[in-house]
Amino acid sequence: MILLAALLLGLLAGPALALGLRRPYRLPDPRHLCLVPAAFLPQLLVVYLPVGREMEPVSAAALTLPVSLVVFLIFVWLNRRIPGMPVVLVGLVLNLLVITANGGWMPVSPETASQLPGGASPSEATTGIRVGDKDILLRPEDTRLELLADRFLLPEWLGYRAAYSLGDVFAAAGAFWLFASPPIMSNLNGSNNADD
Repeated sequence: MILLAALLLGLLAGPALALGLRRPYRLPDPRHLCLVPAAFLPQLLVVYLPVGREMEPVSAAALTLPVSLVVFLIFVWLNRRIPGMPVVLVGLVLNLLVITANGGWMPVSPETASQLPGGASPSEATTGIRVGDKDILLRPEDTRLELLADRFLLPEWLGYRAAYSLGDVFAAAGAFWLFASPPIMSNLNGSNNADD
């Protein structure tokens, strides 16, 4: 959710900046775009289709999120010279570390999960079960790299509650920069050319 919001905000900010700077706005032109659907397909199976949502975390389904992240990491690495991509790369690496360290799912604490829609109180929560789309319920003391887990919550005033991680913050910031920066980079390039 936070990544999608950053993409949309970047797509709004980029053209607005271009207009203000009187520069053309061009969408980024990444290479190897075929890796993006290849990265998304495993998540489609496990996260969004009913058959995948019924799989338990101990099953082979737990491999799909790390595999998906690795494929997306390859895409981002191959496009690392595009502004914003290095920040996305940091976010993906942080998420991959915590997911891999916790059995292939993003850990979320009972306290955090209890504040999400349909969340049970922390005292009634059963740890080790899958919650939400990509999370597994783990107590902080049982979570490896707990600082990188889904531990932050969107504010209530947004009307939509979701948990997100530090890696998500980096990925979202990079995604925003990716789409908001073309007119700025064009302006900088124009200034550099003028100085030559």
